[in-house]
Amino acid sequence: MILITESQYFPPFSFYKNSYNFSNITIEQCETWQKMSFRNRCQIAGSEGIIDLSIPVVNGRDQKALIRDVRIADSLPWQAQHWKTIVSCYNRSPWFSFYRDELELLYRKPASFLIDWNRECLEWTFRVLGITSTIGLTDGYKAIYAPGEGVDQRGFLMPKNRESWGAETPRYHQVFEERTGFLPGLSILDLVFCEGKNAIKYIQS
Repeated sequence: MILITESQYFPPFSFYKNSYNFSNITIEQCETWQKMSFRNRCQIAGSEGIIDLSIPVVNGRDQKALIRDVRIADSLPWQAQHWKTIVSCYNRSPWFSFYRDELELLYRKPASFLIDWNRECLEWTFRVLGITSTIGLTDGYKAIYAPGEGVDQRGFLMPKNRESWGAETPRYHQVFEERTGFLPGLSILDLVFCEGKNAIKYIQS
């Protein structure tokens, strides 16, 4: 089975829950850039609540380029800033030290195109979770997919719709839960750092 979805930066738990039973994940690369999404943003838990990690893009968020052509503004030290924030938020989590070295190498790797960076992040999470789905790219843009071509979930996960899809996030112990309460709908990084190798069981359940 094929799932068609947009490119996302370390997407929320719901993405992995919805895609787990698909043998092929096809990333939409021919759509027009859309702002206010998870395409260049992921959300993690901080001591005061949700923290947005946003990747700066060339020509700003109001551009009309195809997502495959969107370049990362590498003149800004966003990777170092994101990594510093991740370390600060998760250094005390049970599994962070287990994944730290490998993930730090990813954040030290130069990144030019947003879609390439997001794919590397997705491949990393699939690897640590043990998900074997194949990741591919669309050949062209289709507004609607016919039955049998695949399941279209583009645009399903949007920050503004958190209440609808975030509700399916299972409860697990988060680092700052005693201060902030349980925060649903966070990046998969939160579940991985808090639950480690048990994270896949939450996705399968």
